[in-house]
Amino acid sequence: MARKADEAVDWKGQKLCCEGCVHRELIREDRCRKKHVCVQDRSPSRIQEFFKSNPGFANEFLSHPYFEVRAAAAKYADVFRLTALLDDEDESVRWNAALRLPHRFLLRLRSDPHREVRIRVASHLEGEELTPMMSDPDYFVRQVVARRIGVPQLKSMIDDPDPEVRRVVAQRISPEWLVELIHDPDASVCLEVVQRVPSAQLLPLRFHPSIRVRYEVVARVPLDALDVMRTDADPIVRERVEERLAVVRDGGSGGCTVIQMHPVRSGGTTHD
Repeated sequence: MARKADEAVDWKGQKLCCEGCVHRELIREDRCRKKHVCVQDRSPSRIQEFFKSNPGFANEFLSHPYFEVRAAAAKYADVFRLTALLDDEDESVRWNAALRLPHRFLLRLRSDPHREVRIRVASHLEGEELTPMMSDPDYFVRQVVARRIGVPQLKSMIDDPDPEVRRVVAQRISPEWLVELIHDPDASVCLEVVQRVPSAQLLPLRFHPSIRVRYEVVARVPLDALDVMRTDADPIVRERVEERLAVVRDGGSGGCTVIQMHPVRSGGTTHD
């Protein structure tokens, strides 16, 4: 049976009563108020409000059986009391403790059992600190790592099993390594490659199985390599080919600078 919206209950689901509460003296000072500011309430927001109004009580609640209380208390407790919370059974408690501890303590959470903690850790680390996380079992953790790690280290992530990770790698990796991703089995990765690789290296992608890739290739492939795409299997690709060629015929560049060489006559001799 659902409880009433205005009913205040504790973390065990029992109805709250201010009579007999050890903090009832705070009510007179408006530092504790039922349904609004209460450390005994099940509501995380009401617990947060309690420690915001009464930070001096935080140390007393670091071993409370309700994880929301421990997590909120970790935000206000004395820092020297927080290292023990890095081994707390709840991930939110571990994270709140790590955020307030010196940076080196974040490194201990790189292998935290909960993916959300590792994602947050990866978002706060940089450079070589992220190296151990390049092989994290969770794809999203590795994706965050690929966005933040140094460019030279991205070479080790070219063969990542997840296409979303490889797509980020393709966006950031040094141009000389892009060729390693040009034949990636995922079209979204190839699309990133098309945007960055030198146009002359796009020739193999003219026959890519994905219409999205071929469509983008048309805009960047060298003009003298476009002719073969006029017979592409998809009419949308063929149409874009003709549009680019038409721009060139009308005096535009079609996305490239076209230099026309004319014979130069000197002394009656033609030089090519």
